[in-house]
Amino acid sequence: MIKFHCKHCGQKIRVPEVGAGRKGKCPKCKNIVLVPKVEDILPVASQTGPIDSQIIPQATILNPSVFEDGPKETTAEETSTGGEVSGGSLGVMAGVLGGRAGYEVQEETPTRELPWFIDTFLYPISKAGLTTMGVIIGVPLAMSLFVFLLGLVMLAFPPMFVFVAFFGIIGWLIRIVVSLFAYWYFCECIRDSADGGIRAPETMATTPSIGEIFWQFMKLVGCFIFFWAPLTAYVYSAGAGGLFFLTGIEPVESEFSLSIAILLLAYAVFFFPMGLLSIVLFDSIAGLNPILIIGSILSTFFQYCGLILLFFAIGALSIISVAILPQFWLLRFFSNVTLLYMAMVYAHLLGRFYWRYQKKLNWEV
Repeated sequence: MIKFHCKHCGQKIRVPEVGAGRKGKCPKCKNIVLVPKVEDILPVASQTGPIDSQIIPQATILNPSVFEDGPKETTAEETSTGGEVSGGSLGVMAGVLGGRAGYEVQEETPTRELPWFIDTFLYPISKAGLTTMGVIIGVPLAMSLFVFLLGLVMLAFPPMFVFVAFFGIIGWLIRIVVSLFAYWYFCECIRDSADGGIRAPETMATTPSIGEIFWQFMKLVGCFIFFWAPLTAYVYSAGAGGLFFLTGIEPVESEFSLSIAILLLAYAVFFFPMGLLSIVLFDSIAGLNPILIIGSILSTFFQYCGLILLFFAIGALSIISVAILPQFWLLRFFSNVTLLYMAMVYAHLLGRFYWRYQKKLNWEV
């Protein structure tokens, strides 16, 4: 296998050696990249450890419109005469060249060393995952602490108010950027898990522009509105009845129907996970196609119901763990860590659901 990075977006790519010297499309940014020759990357490979990568799909390698010259016809016998290719690599290469030897393209996916239920909750525990959590939680916290210290100085030196106001605005801007990054990383966890990942991915080197992150966030907002807006609109339009639904305080009189609210809640809870998975993997608002979502749920109905129950258990656990903590700022910090941790586990479960049942879903993404 030849491993290299896209010069345009930094995407890590892995292709069979048969593609050396040819041009292809980056699976992420779709720009044309030149696959380096083995001798060009050999020194680099010897100095670096194993890295996460993405195999260029078989269809891309065989597409004559993507490569300058199509791959040469190579038989298993011709490849084996070199004496330097192992049986496993030969199988992969033969499969890429059209499957004439009966092989299939094989993707290297990590395996769990612990039972899946335990290992799933360890998903955020990786160097990349913990670093990302540190950035998402730590940067806004550090900025708030800095502004707080400036405020203390301002008590003794009032002209410092200018700096407090300035850094206060900067702090809010940083919070917005970090929040957008957090939503983007949540989607990356879904994508990486859908590719077979079992630990939070490293994305610092491939983080897109703030504009791309913003549009990813807007797609999530669209998904949330699509499934949760009916319930929200009904609850708030019902006035006192909606207050009863949220707090349990029974109004004197209201046109609010609890059965309608429960139906709208069931609609949101049941369809939202599949819609979220669809819009993230298709990377388009077209992922909210009702026909696609309903068909996908029907094709994996019992497995999907199990996923919903697991999500309900995780959500209840998160809410309870946060609710029992006293409203002290340090404990609120730990509650934020808990919610972020559980959100990454949620993303992992959603992505692994696709990885496990992708043949039934048949999305071809």
